[in-house]
Amino acid sequence: MRSRGTRGLWGVVALLLLAGLMALAATAPEFLSTPDLDRIALGPGDAPPFGTDDRGISLLEYAAQGASIVVAPALFSGFVVMMLSTMAGLVRCAGLTWIDGAIQVASELVGSLPRLVVILVVALILPSDYRTLLPIGLTWALLAAPGAMDEAAATAGRLGGERFVEALKAHGFSGVRIYLYHVVWLNLRSVIVRQGAEVTMHVVFLEIALSYLALRRNEPSFTHADSEFSWATLLYQGYTALLGSDLMHALWLGLGLVAATAVMAQAVRLSARAR
Repeated sequence: MRSRGTRGLWGVVALLLLAGLMALAATAPEFLSTPDLDRIALGPGDAPPFGTDDRGISLLEYAAQGASIVVAPALFSGFVVMMLSTMAGLVRCAGLTWIDGAIQVASELVGSLPRLVVILVVALILPSDYRTLLPIGLTWALLAAPGAMDEAAATAGRLGGERFVEALKAHGFSGVRIYLYHVVWLNLRSVIVRQGAEVTMHVVFLEIALSYLALRRNEPSFTHADSEFSWATLLYQGYTALLGSDLMHALWLGLGLVAATAVMAQAVRLSARAR
């Protein structure tokens, strides 16, 4: 009971953080406000909730636009990995040998590719008028899927695979109950959810890294339009604070958003861990 209560608590934490990020994304303005020179570099106390930048624009607008850039593509990428790993586990339990073998061969081929190199190639070949995180996130999900699928298949194999399913059928359970409840929910859930949460977090961090790289080199972003601003902008403004500007609050906001993403991913993992 105590373990179940702890899992429920982590689930509430994950839902609250996800709801906060989705609400932030939903309130994102299409364009930033007009600069206000009378409100330059104000702290959170003078310009709540997060202060302003070196042009007097509220940092809340940067946080909201950054959330709108990453939330949907990151969640969808995590969902893709969860579906692929679920399929691998079910195939192992169903005893479909030829499909299982084909999945393993495809996983080995995809898993041998250097992830960051492939991501950079995809980012560079995207048309300039189609700068979104979604294709990059999906590419990362497909590259991460082999590991997730192998782990799900190995977990299903430790259950007994096809023999586990046949034993439950002998007890009169239906196929839907066996595969969806006993196999996926009771045994594969922790693996599938953890892999999806990790990929979701990785896609967010990947967007920040690519945007920071583009910002540092004063080039167009790979992941969003020029009218939008990533959380990397907050970190970059915070970097200037280390050089003497009055934007240290931008650094703390950027790090706080990164930390919230990491905590959300870990809370999802802990809420779905095995009994």
